[in-house]
Amino acid sequence: MHPLDQAHLSTLPASVVRPGYDRTQVKAGIAHIGVGGFHRAHLAIYLDRCLARPGQQQWGLCGINLLPQDAPMAAAMKRQDGLYTVSEMAPDGTHTSRAVEAMVEYLYAQDNPRAVLDRLSQPDIRIVSLTITEGGYLIDEHGQFNLQHPSVVYDLEHPGEPRSAFGFIVEALDRRRKAGHKPFTVMSCDNLRHNGVQARRACVAFAQAKDPGLAAWIEREVGFPNAMVDRITPATDNATRQKLRELTGVDDAAPVICEDFIQWVLEDDFRDGRPEWDAVGVMLTPDVTPYEDAKIRLLNATHTMLSYPAYLAGFRKVDDVLHDGLFNQYLKDFLDLDAGYWLKSLPGLDLTAYKAKLLQRFGNRAVGDQVARLCMDGGSKISGFILPTLHEILKNGRPYHRIAFFLASYERYLKGKDERGEAYPIVEPNARPLLERVIQSDSPRTLIELTEVVGTQLPAHPGFVALYLQLRKKLDTQGVVATLKEIVAAGDTLPADAAS
Repeated sequence: MHPLDQAHLSTLPASVVRPGYDRTQVKAGIAHIGVGGFHRAHLAIYLDRCLARPGQQQWGLCGINLLPQDAPMAAAMKRQDGLYTVSEMAPDGTHTSRAVEAMVEYLYAQDNPRAVLDRLSQPDIRIVSLTITEGGYLIDEHGQFNLQHPSVVYDLEHPGEPRSAFGFIVEALDRRRKAGHKPFTVMSCDNLRHNGVQARRACVAFAQAKDPGLAAWIEREVGFPNAMVDRITPATDNATRQKLRELTGVDDAAPVICEDFIQWVLEDDFRDGRPEWDAVGVMLTPDVTPYEDAKIRLLNATHTMLSYPAYLAGFRKVDDVLHDGLFNQYLKDFLDLDAGYWLKSLPGLDLTAYKAKLLQRFGNRAVGDQVARLCMDGGSKISGFILPTLHEILKNGRPYHRIAFFLASYERYLKGKDERGEAYPIVEPNARPLLERVIQSDSPRTLIELTEVVGTQLPAHPGFVALYLQLRKKLDTQGVVATLKEIVAAGDTLPADAAS
């Protein structure tokens, strides 16, 4: 088994592809907060391509993690000098494994928050990118930043040793302003509609609470490009890590497995330069909104629609769900008759081909994505992934039975046991305090009345509420599969026995 660190980089197996640049000449120009699997399979891959081009050596990565649960990643990145492998799995079973060399620095805030703050304050860091999950932006359904969140309260009281992403970002921007340095661009890479707008909203609200003059400077001087990012990247458990070590022959404590598809559509709003991303496959555009809508309403929403009913029915691998005829038809109907009904093809994105490609990607046996991963953080996903489509459906009088079935399945999932009686952890890192009411409640109405999660339109729609309650009862009396058969049979009309 080949060791993985800077000293042994030249001895890696020939089957592991290297990017082809001298890593010792690369300097960090981008700091990334939230080094996980997706970032390492997406932004870092594009940067590896850039760094292989002449004149790009100033755009290396400084990886940063903030949370206690990031300790294993921190240990691996420090031991491996920021190096790791990515194995890209094609649907036909072939694969490409590559060593990613772009991360030339790594910092862990739990060890030394001041070091992270100092690094972000230095002018050679020209972009700060983020993957902190949808809920990490602390934006409620009304578009307001939660200044009462414990991490925000703490950071406003302890600016020299922040804990949250926005605590670090705003304090570093303030230091740069006072030192007369240019600000860095804040670039969100999260699956979030208008992610740049959301990052701006969070930064400005935090800064306003700290210093209104700083907030005005950030609004005026800092770029917050919106982006649409896409690559299916399953979580890597111990079994997968061992499989990847055997596949690559590399002793990697933090390998990544992902599909061979990758996409990034990015607004070109950078105030102090950027890498040559447009030369390595990134689509730069003045307005990413239609691409965001298509991806979030189709890919992310379809992932969410399959998650809870599939898990309750006993599925644990996403590809198994897609190879089940009933579930495949349910998802195809959602794409064609619900989410995709309101969308149009775009330059570089043919809608019919995109929808077909999604189902092929989800069914990729070689990736082996976990249904449990898709079940995480549902309380934060519903508002962004599902409600935009549902609001269009309700406004235009279209059938809403598939989404009512999904919400009934989510409520059933929050009871903590599948149809076989197998218990599982409910992973809701952001909305758990709100959802505790649903978890403890004997009434399925609790979820549909929880406006912080489902918004205000659903509880005010008698037909939707009645169908949701009817379907929730059917999940108990006849199970997921029998109920789903009725949903699929109804096609583009409400079920014949739908409550009115």
